[in-house]
Amino acid sequence: MSPPSPLPPQPPAPPPSHHHHLLCKTTSLPDVIFAAFSLFILLSSPKPTSVFFLPNNKICFPLNPRRFLKLPTMSSPLRYPTTPRSPGRRPFATPQSLSDWLKPRLPSDSFASWGVKPGTKNVHNLWLEISEGETSLADSTPPVRSVEVVIVRIIRNDGKVLVESHQELSNGDVRTRCRPLSEKMKTGESVEAAVFRAVEEELGSIIKNGNIQTFGHYGYDVNDIVKIVPNSYVKKVEERVSASYPGLPACYLLHTVDAEVEWLPEGEFCTEEVEEYGDFDGRNLADSAVHCKKHYWKWVDSNSV
Repeated sequence: MSPPSPLPPQPPAPPPSHHHHLLCKTTSLPDVIFAAFSLFILLSSPKPTSVFFLPNNKICFPLNPRRFLKLPTMSSPLRYPTTPRSPGRRPFATPQSLSDWLKPRLPSDSFASWGVKPGTKNVHNLWLEISEGETSLADSTPPVRSVEVVIVRIIRNDGKVLVESHQELSNGDVRTRCRPLSEKMKTGESVEAAVFRAVEEELGSIIKNGNIQTFGHYGYDVNDIVKIVPNSYVKKVEERVSASYPGLPACYLLHTVDAEVEWLPEGEFCTEEVEEYGDFDGRNLADSAVHCKKHYWKWVDSNSV
C-alpha cells in the first residue's frame, strides 16, 4: 500500500480587516456618555464624593445625601423659654428695659398713651405678661405681640350666652367688653385647663356650694361645675392692633369652646377678680400694673354674640 499523500498546506489566515478591528474595540455611545457624566460628578463636587457602581456600569449614586440650601429663619420670639424654666430668667430684666426696647420701635404718641388713655394698660402689664409666659414679642419694627386666648361661651338651659358687659379697673377706668369669658393662656397650658382656670378666676367669687366660695382653692371637683360641650371647639387666628397697647400689632390665636357652668345667677351679676398676678414674686411690680377689680356679666341671645 502506498503511503497517503500529504495534505496541501493551508493558506495563511488573512489579517483582520480594519473594519473588524474597530467593531471589537469601539465603546458603545451610552458608555461614553456615562463615563463623561461620572467624571463630571467627581470633578464638580465641592468635596470628595463616594460613588459606587453597579456591575453593568450603567448607574451610579452618590453616597452622601443631597445638599439643600439653608433658608433664613425668623427671629425667635422674646418669650419665657419653653425648656424647664428657672425663676428670674426673663427676656427683659425690668419693665424699664422693656420700655427702652419698645420706644424706638413704636410710634411715640401711641406708646405715650399706654396706661394714660382710658381702657389701656401700661408697660408693667406687658412685662408681666411676657414674664408669666402669656405673651411673646417678635423682634421686629413694630414688634408683633402674639397671644393665645381661650374663649368660653357659657350657655344656659334656655340657650342664652353669658357675656362680660364691662370691667372696672384698678385705676378707676371702666372698659367696655361685650364678649364671652376670655382668658390669656399660659405656656404649655391645655385648652381644657385654661377653661377651668378662667371660670375659677373670673366667676369663682359668685359660685357657691354651702360655705365654699372658690372651688379651686378648697379642692372641689371642677368637673362637677364646668362641662365643656363635646365637638364645640373652634380655632382661628385674628390680627389687629391691640386695644390694651395702642400702636402694638397683635396676633391672636383664639381657642373657643361652649360650656355649661353650674350655680350661676339668672340675672345680671358682678364678680371680683382674683388677684391677677397674686403669686408673682415681684409684688411692687405687679401693683404698678393696671388690673381688673370687678367684672360685670349679663345673659344675651346666642345670635348676638
